[in-house]
Amino acid sequence: MDQDLKTIKKIKRELTGETVSVAMNKTITVNVENRKLHPKYKKFYRVNKKYHVHDEKSEAKMGDKVVFVECRPISKTKRWRLVKILNQK
Repeated sequence: MDQDLKTIKKIKRELTGETVSVAMNKTITVNVENRKLHPKYKKFYRVNKKYHVHDEKSEAKMGDKVVFVECRPISKTKRWRLVKILNQK
């Protein structure tokens, strides 16, 4: 029973977004856009959120579509790690 609990991996959140800043070393800022439904008016609206993502090789450029996952805290604001670049500009 104890071995079963040790082998369970934590499910990591995976998000996709567009790179909006590459000004920092090994860090990119990614904008993720979500659509939400208004509870009363039943209209969809857009919600944007920016994440600081760790890019070890500094390979992402402005405007790239990227996939990133949750990880351990790397710094005060970085809790995400770059997985792959989908579309390069």
